[in-house]
Amino acid sequence: MKITATIITLNEEENIGAACASVAWADEVLVVDAGSTDHTCAIARACGARVVQRPWPGFARQKQFAAESATHDWIFSLDADERVSAELADSIARLRTLDEKALADGYRIARRSFYMGRWIRGGGWYPDYQLRLYHRARGRWQGAYVHESVKMEAGARVETLRGDLLHYSIRDAAHHHRMIGERYAPLGARQMFEAGRRTSPLAIALAGPLAFVRSFVLKGGFRDGLAGYAIARFAAHHAFLKHLMLWELQRKSARASSARQTEP
Repeated sequence: MKITATIITLNEEENIGAACASVAWADEVLVVDAGSTDHTCAIARACGARVVQRPWPGFARQKQFAAESATHDWIFSLDADERVSAELADSIARLRTLDEKALADGYRIARRSFYMGRWIRGGGWYPDYQLRLYHRARGRWQGAYVHESVKMEAGARVETLRGDLLHYSIRDAAHHHRMIGERYAPLGARQMFEAGRRTSPLAIALAGPLAFVRSFVLKGGFRDGLAGYAIARFAAHHAFLKHLMLWELQRKSARASSARQTEP
């Protein structure tokens, strides 16, 4: 079982060293960089990674390119702000002692996020299973804008590994706010619009409160104290903003359609 660990990057000099170190057990570490202007590539090469630079085509396409560019068929996909825990590394090491026939086609892993000085248990943030170790002949990356994932072929066997993938994605409240406003809400609205989903003033008004209740109450965010409350409030803001941006896309599309119909 030869494994290539793949990492996609763009200006990740603060993270790439630790990310590469956490997959040092892999037979190859491949970094696909989208044109970093900081020291990301130099640090990755110093860690022994092979670096390929390629213009940014979107998350799923970049990760699929990384898988196709790997030397080995088994792919372990890691984001730059993630780390492999010791227990997870041990689980993967045990897999590598098995006969090929005993292996599944893909393995999903629980991801645990560090937020506001603590490891989060609720709010829908844990276990947050991610399929990250897979045979590239059995699966492909899919996803238009956000929430990209590996789609396994029909009949593929997927199992769950012990150990967590550690996620250090959000530095502080200001960073969390920017991520929602600049990335997740606009991309989520665009994805909803292109999928044919539509919203309304009532849906916009209800999106935030419903998201808060779902995160803080139904998914146990209250167990994480202030951090859980903050996660729920940001979830509410995200839901509200996404629906509001979807409403704007709808209106813009309607105006464009009306203008075309009135053209002589």
